[in-house]
Amino acid sequence: MINRPIYKIFLCVYALFYVLAGCNHFLSTTVYYGIMPKWLPAHGFLIYFSGVLEIVFGILLLIKKTRKLAAVLIILMLIAFMPAHIYMIQKAPFILGKILVTPFIAWARLPFQLLFIG
Repeated sequence: MINRPIYKIFLCVYALFYVLAGCNHFLSTTVYYGIMPKWLPAHGFLIYFSGVLEIVFGILLLIKKTRKLAAVLIILMLIAFMPAHIYMIQKAPFILGKILVTPFIAWARLPFQLLFIG
């Protein structure tokens, strides 16, 4: 049985996480260039596009009628982001903004992706 108040709090936090993450694509664009695999085309477009998607999907999570669709789209988006996470593992250690991404940190991000997908 789902505890409704707890569920709503986690849902709001999860939605806010995606909205803020999406906004960060516009505020810290140069950071995202550092984790884009070289073989992907149009890095700038993909960074902004993924930011828009995260914002829209986060908002859709808050609307009961679109919540399941948003969840499926977020799962697909997280799967699409996997090459960037794998690229980070291959590239580590490196500086991302002001953060030193060690191999441990790069590897530790993968389980979080699985958690978010779940």
